[in-house]
Amino acid sequence: MNLASRSEIRQIIAAVKRQLKLQGLTYRDVAAALALSEPSVKRLFANEDFTLERLVQVCSLLGFTLAEIAHEAQDGQRHLRTLTPAQEGELVSDARLLLVAVCALNQWRLADMLAAYLLDEAECLRHLLRLDRLGLITLLPGNRIRLNVARDFDWLSDGPIRSYFREQGMPEFIKGGFDGAGESLDFAHGMLTESARATLQDELRQLRGRFAQLHEQSLAAPLAQRRGSGLLLAVREWEPAAFAALRRSTS
Repeated sequence: MNLASRSEIRQIIAAVKRQLKLQGLTYRDVAAALALSEPSVKRLFANEDFTLERLVQVCSLLGFTLAEIAHEAQDGQRHLRTLTPAQEGELVSDARLLLVAVCALNQWRLADMLAAYLLDEAECLRHLLRLDRLGLITLLPGNRIRLNVARDFDWLSDGPIRSYFREQGMPEFIKGGFDGAGESLDFAHGMLTESARATLQDELRQLRGRFAQLHEQSLAAPLAQRRGSGLLLAVREWEPAAFAALRRSTS
């Protein structure tokens, strides 16, 4: 096996591992599908020593063809980091389309969406096809969904999605009591130097990155064990309007 093909096999096996994790399948499930012992399967993955026939069997267990898994493994497939303003605008123009988009980005299956929301299959598929045309997903045979976004995908800083959140989502989010299990709302005010504010901004970026990490790790858990969670981070120069009204004029 030459170096290039070894690299390709490594990418395919990594894609198989990701899918096993996402679908909640274990090495024991793979062992049953291959009629092997669990330790033997662990060695196959550790040594990356699959025959073509066994790879096809594992892909079948996952509901993929080998070609689809190879496509999944290709570098650059999950490349979208942002949408265009027009694409974001299309999403916010239709609340049901936006709902399906958010579900897809959180790696829900079609069946999960139909079970949780008042959507019929035909309508949900229409929305998924629109997301496919936007490039956000690829709709695969069997109505399986492949995301086409990078790990650092984000909404535009001044785009339609964030505007929608500021105008509609944020008031609803803040309105809650924040007294449930795992909920908290804190506010702090102080006077900081530019250097201190820069340090704070860096720490907020790290916290946002940690939130994204935990989101990624949680995708391996069954959907019933995951809960939609919001984290609001904001810092800016600010003085309450009532205080500002009492300031002496500097002119």
